[in-house]
Amino acid sequence: MGGQYRITGDKYPRMRRPRRHGRLVVLTVASVAVLGVGGWGTLQLIDVFTGGDGDSVSAAGTKATGTKAACATGPSPAAAPKALPEPGAITVNVLNATTRGGLAQKTADELKKRGFKIGEVANASKEYDKKVKGTGVLLGPVSALDTSLPVLGTQLAAAERRTDPARKGSEVDLVIGDAFRQLTKKADADRALTALAEPEPTPAPKKNC
Repeated sequence: MGGQYRITGDKYPRMRRPRRHGRLVVLTVASVAVLGVGGWGTLQLIDVFTGGDGDSVSAAGTKATGTKAACATGPSPAAAPKALPEPGAITVNVLNATTRGGLAQKTADELKKRGFKIGEVANASKEYDKKVKGTGVLLGPVSALDTSLPVLGTQLAAAERRTDPARKGSEVDLVIGDAFRQLTKKADADRALTALAEPEPTPAPKKNC
């Protein structure tokens, strides 16, 4: 070659392509992104198989604790004892509706031994005479429904209880029926009286814990 630039000797300068720094940068960024996505996916898989991260576990633990606390409920408080009269404050008329003689007096004597006051002792009126097929009927005014009749009912557990809206006063009747054999045994009647005055706590409904 002539002119200003002349090549001498038998060696020629090596021609190189210009370096492309931009492509290297793109490849580097892409590699980092791929690694990042792969790492995030790995963490997600770990969460799936381990049940979530620490915060989720903590929240679940709190919920479980709350559920256990809600399930750890005991029986409901006992209802306040009713103001029931004592047997000595109840006057009982003993009436015989059967064909067996002397039954009213015998029953009245036993009730007296158990602390009840005895009023009239006689045969039942026509309304009930020979018409009571069960053990007996306990009859009183409406006010006796939750007071005197439950107390008297402990002495003859199978007796039917009735009230008469037109009836006045506080006396109650024990009308003896055909199926009557004797009063409830005293020990059982005493336990029934105690349970009536001091009811046990009502069990709370069971929860699926």
